[in-house]
Amino acid sequence: MSADLYDLAIVGAGPAGLAAALEAHAQGLRTLVIDEQRAAGGQIFRQPPTEFDEPVRSPVGYPWAADLLADAAGATGVDWWFETTVFGVLDARSTGRDDFEVLVTGTQGSRRAHARRLLVATGAYDMPVAIPGWTMPGVLMAGAAQGLLKAQHVRAAGPVVLAGSHPLMLIVAAQLVRSGADVAEVVFARGLPSLRELFLAAPAVPGHVRLLAELAGCVLTLVRHGVRITTSAVPTAIIGDGGVTGIRLAKADRAWRVRGPEREVPARTVVLGYGFQASTELARQLGCPVRWDSAAGGWLVEVDGNFETGVPGVFVAGEPTGVSGAEQSRAEGAAAAAAIAAGLGRPVGAVRARAIERDLRRSRRFAAVVQRMFAPERPGLTALATPATTVCRCEAIPRSDVDGFLEANRHADTVDAVKLSCRTGMGPCQGRYCETTVAGAVAAARGGTVSDAGRFAAQLPVKPVSLQTYADLFDAD
Repeated sequence: MSADLYDLAIVGAGPAGLAAALEAHAQGLRTLVIDEQRAAGGQIFRQPPTEFDEPVRSPVGYPWAADLLADAAGATGVDWWFETTVFGVLDARSTGRDDFEVLVTGTQGSRRAHARRLLVATGAYDMPVAIPGWTMPGVLMAGAAQGLLKAQHVRAAGPVVLAGSHPLMLIVAAQLVRSGADVAEVVFARGLPSLRELFLAAPAVPGHVRLLAELAGCVLTLVRHGVRITTSAVPTAIIGDGGVTGIRLAKADRAWRVRGPEREVPARTVVLGYGFQASTELARQLGCPVRWDSAAGGWLVEVDGNFETGVPGVFVAGEPTGVSGAEQSRAEGAAAAAAIAAGLGRPVGAVRARAIERDLRRSRRFAAVVQRMFAPERPGLTALATPATTVCRCEAIPRSDVDGFLEANRHADTVDAVKLSCRTGMGPCQGRYCETTVAGAVAAARGGTVSDAGRFAAQLPVKPVSLQTYADLFDAD
């Protein structure tokens, strides 16, 4: 084996990537992990910089996180490329080689990594929801608000109003309150769980008592500090001129459609948290087949029982197979690495294999309940965008341009058709922030579904890079 050829390259150092790296290393695979952050952990396990000289802490509900991070830090046999962005992967169809060529740029400049197998563990990002005023300074997604607080101890300016549908909002709101932030209100689109929902959620309790108890503790923190918690309501507009001054809220029905009068709440920061989109761009760039699952995070990569995709040698674990939380991501990462090791002639032992399968079964029960109870009502969210609302932030395209094109071209029924005319999805983010809204608009206009409207193609580079990055790549050869 060439000295510059890895057995396994892992993209992403969150729970799935870390578990996979440790499992692969334990089986003797030469392993490389690439991540954009300064240290391992991903968004959910992000820690303050080392300059803060603080101990590693496990986030709410995941007491095993600190041990996972410590084990990763001690895995000196694994190569870690931090502060490094993967902007594309080439396979035999492009290179004529039997391995994968991972293209990266970072603190060490532009370079390539070669690996016999590839594991994509790129996680997820906050689901964008286009509402009037959402592009103003002072509007944050839940993950961003939490990331600033956890990584830099920067709290959002109050009064803060959080609006969304995901239980993460309760955790973020409680963290903000404990940091001294002025949280005025937490607004949930859905109503309180019915007795039937609670009964169907019972299988999620075993093994997750601590997580549920800590979530209940977050609610108590909010109640003790006088934070209003509202259900069955949605934001109709974020108010301000150059910065947030307030938010308009209205009662909503079970489909999250506005069904009541508006009220205005003063705010300097609005945090939106309607769930997560699976980050599948890299796998899609490679040509991995995907499927639509709204509750599980949108477009998901199809994998088999070993977490291998339709592209031989490419495996996917964690949120890109379905947004299911850190516990399932960790279990999938270990399972994928075990399958990769077995395929390379280094199978795990029978005891370890049973433990991996047990962890997968337990985590899937909990994830299924969360997905079912907090699935986004996408048509209702799409309806929040008025004609003047910006839907494509990169190209500054309003909803009226999309609707106008669809009205004038009754044959157009895909997001790609809209892209060709309106330029939605042609900016640096390649549609990460407008694909959902544009697909929703197409579905509403044609009486179809988001799945029918399709998705934007993921092209190389999947992340914005300069032309100099390519020049440096060839200079390094």
